[in-house]
Amino acid sequence: MEDTVRLRPLTSTERRASLTSAENQTSALKHRDFWNSAVKSRWQKPWQARQKKTAPLQPNDLPPLPRLLDDAGAASLGRIVKPTNELRMRCTEFDGEGKVTLVNGAFKKSELIAKCGLLPRDLRKIDSASLPHILVRPSAILIKILHISCLINHNRVLVFDAYGTTDSHTQSIFMYDLEGKLQLREGRSAGSLPYEFRALEAVLISVTSALEGEFEGVREPVVQVLRELEEDIDRNKLRHLLIYSKKLGTFEQKARLVRDAIDDLLEADDDLSDMYLTEKANGVTREEDDHTEVEMLLESYHKVCDEIVQASSNLVSNIRNTEEIVKAILDANRNSLMLLDLQFTILALGIGVGTFFAGLYGMNLKNFIEETDFGFPLVSISCGFFCMVAIVWGLRKLRKVQRLSMWGESGSLSPENHGRRGRGSWREVDPQNQLSGENRVDRTVRWKQEQRMNKMQEGSNEAL
Repeated sequence: MEDTVRLRPLTSTERRASLTSAENQTSALKHRDFWNSAVKSRWQKPWQARQKKTAPLQPNDLPPLPRLLDDAGAASLGRIVKPTNELRMRCTEFDGEGKVTLVNGAFKKSELIAKCGLLPRDLRKIDSASLPHILVRPSAILIKILHISCLINHNRVLVFDAYGTTDSHTQSIFMYDLEGKLQLREGRSAGSLPYEFRALEAVLISVTSALEGEFEGVREPVVQVLRELEEDIDRNKLRHLLIYSKKLGTFEQKARLVRDAIDDLLEADDDLSDMYLTEKANGVTREEDDHTEVEMLLESYHKVCDEIVQASSNLVSNIRNTEEIVKAILDANRNSLMLLDLQFTILALGIGVGTFFAGLYGMNLKNFIEETDFGFPLVSISCGFFCMVAIVWGLRKLRKVQRLSMWGESGSLSPENHGRRGRGSWREVDPQNQLSGENRVDRTVRWKQEQRMNKMQEGSNEAL
């Protein structure tokens, strides 16, 4: 007979306890597995990284980098930098007929140096905002003046792009003017200039026109401020005058540099004779002092630049004179205010003297005149008298200090100096005769000896 075991149903409390124990066992197993896996991964990963061998990199594994100065990636940085002679310069090209054959074209510096007979340092003057230059080379004329940078050959003109220029309108006018000048095809017998001189004239016309326009833009506000300062001296007007003075000084320096560049070229006879590029290309030789055409061309525009420089210098001189006059007027006004302050101070001094005597009379002490009938009028008249004496004395001293001359206080024409000998007006005193090779000390000693001899002669004449 088999024993049968009867299972009784679990109560709710027992069922809840069994479920709780099962959950605790499951969470403990999960925590142990996570800890073991975390520790194992922490200690095994560095060891596996050491044991892992990587294959060497191949040349084609890295992506290609653009070069530093390529047109496709000019804004990106690369590892390979082009050499200096491979740098490119962008420019606009005009042919011998005056037509534009290339716009914003790129030329290697090495090509320009080789074809035009230039030096590497010559092209650096085009890139940098340096002083104005007109360089003459055996087969080219290199010009860098203001907004224009160009290279002139006997049958070609390259106008370099001016990066950072703020006057594109002037640049466009120069392009049209240059195209019109180069398209003139008159013969040499009609008095026409050769190709390179026509290009040079277009450059000088554009430069002088730009200078004249800039000067007119600076001159008008300066003249207006100077006229307003003649009527009224105001702080805002003085501030505007300072700003315009700085602008005018910068413009004057710019115009002076352009004039000096043309002047330096005019002084070099060999450069003037080398500027006949067309004749050189045709095999015609020219003497070193035979350069009348180009000299007259440069002198005409040199005069224009010199007139602009002189006009700007005169305007700067007017500003300086106005500043000096304004300073003198302000000093005079300041002196007037100080004089008025001194006058009030002298008046207060006189009143103080009278108040002093009135205070003495008003003390609560016996002065033996308080009971008399004439005590009050006497004290009042005395106080007023001393007050007026102090005021008159102070005003006389002030007037004496006010009257200054080159001889010192009160001047040489005042009554106090009429009795002094040997001193007259500074306009009437002749300068001392200076001998050759005589310094200041010797001249003073000689003058004193002459004065002593004159006094001795006057004394002997009086004795006789």
